[in-house]
Amino acid sequence: MSVHYVGFWARVLASLIDTVLLGLVIYPIAYAVYGETYFAIGGPIVHGPVDVILNYVMPLVVIVLFWIYRSATPGKIIIGAKIVDADTLGKPSKRQLLARYLSYYVSLLALGLGFLWVAWDARKQGFHDKLANTVVIYTEKA
Repeated sequence: MSVHYVGFWARVLASLIDTVLLGLVIYPIAYAVYGETYFAIGGPIVHGPVDVILNYVMPLVVIVLFWIYRSATPGKIIIGAKIVDADTLGKPSKRQLLARYLSYYVSLLALGLGFLWVAWDARKQGFHDKLANTVVIYTEKA
């Protein structure tokens, strides 16, 4: 079986798709709860408990559930990619997937170097992939 790792720009595209889709759900709710002040420049970083749920809890739950049940987010599905265990190329464990999500914060450190690392790594792993022992590969259908 030939493995084709998903590179930096394809993963950027998948992330953009996911961000737009999440935004289509989050921002109307945030607007309904907080009104126009939610989008005001120079406003508070966190507007309240609903804001925390919408911007931190909901993405974690939605993304990890997509990873558990589909091995990919909608963006990855659209580009024909999935997340697999780096050693077996099989389905990652729930623990790996939760660790992968939480490791996104590690990848953000140092100006996003952990995400940029995908561009240089032989297996196209970001820091979050390395910490969770996962890789992103193209599906056989792609």
